Amino acid sequence: MTLVMAGSAVTSKAFANMNEWMQIADAVNDVPRVKLNNGVKMPRLGLGTFAQPNNEVCRNSVLAALNAGFRHIDTAHGYNDERGVGQGMKDSGVARDQIWITSKLWIGDYDNGKTMENIDKMLQRLQTDYIDLLYIHHPVGEVIPCWQAMEKAVEQGKVHALGISNFDYPDKVVQDYFHEICEHQKMKPQVIQLECNIYAQRKDMRKKIKPYDLQLECWFPLGGAMGVQRLSQDPVIQQIAKAHGKSAVQTMLRWHIQEGFSVIPGSKNPDHIQENINIFDFELSEAEMNQIRALDKGQRTFVSSYDSVEQRQRTRRIDDL
Repeated sequence: MTLVMAGSAVTSKAFANMNEWMQIADAVNDVPRVKLNNGVKMPRLGLGTFAQPNNEVCRNSVLAALNAGFRHIDTAHGYNDERGVGQGMKDSGVARDQIWITSKLWIGDYDNGKTMENIDKMLQRLQTDYIDLLYIHHPVGEVIPCWQAMEKAVEQGKVHALGISNFDYPDKVVQDYFHEICEHQKMKPQVIQLECNIYAQRKDMRKKIKPYDLQLECWFPLGGAMGVQRLSQDPVIQQIAKAHGKSAVQTMLRWHIQEGFSVIPGSKNPDHIQENINIFDFELSEAEMNQIRALDKGQRTFVSSYDSVEQRQRTRRIDDL
């Protein structure tokens, strides 16, 4: 069965079952889009640009991703590569309204009431009039005033969706920020970004965010540079990958998609970028999904205390205009 959505022919075989297809009912270049709680639609697979060494490398990575069919690019002011994202997007020739751009505010962007000013600077670095999804990168500093300024940016058309990133520390201050934003602010978040992979499936956080209809977006879905070999060598993943004639990486990403997550694997290697998007021509059975679900160890790749993250936010040097 072949259906045409958003100008792209998409086969229903690319999804685990027809229920999943009907829930998505929209795709671009075979990448499914999720309808967020504000009605905006976001591609569920994107290129993560964390750890790109400089703007020129980042530009080339973005070009490779857009040429491969990606239409979602995830960046952050704290990555020091927004200029590379903007230039790659411009050089690609792909229309701006066909690309989903995500970025994140660093603490220096919003403390002392500077949020609106620094959103404008972000737009200049990205060479765009709007950002599709804007996160608070970490729950530190003047979080609530920042959120309220982000709401104003949405009202002005400079931002289309709002998110919270790394709001999963157990510290009371973080939990208070989470509930204040989700329950008491004028605009609710659409997306939460957390580390999530086959060994850290974040079941506690998934249960916590369910009442708020937040889309979970996964960073380090392959374990990051520190953990990809460990995860990809798992015997269960190897066995399932072999059965489908796919790589371990493709098998893990496919699991994330069928589990309902959004996922942003990072790479600067064009071959790996192409590999990462070639996951919509096979499907995992429910038995295989359950085998992978059973791999959960609650074992994250990146582990840091809230205090150390707060210190890093306040002291790390990032670029500016």
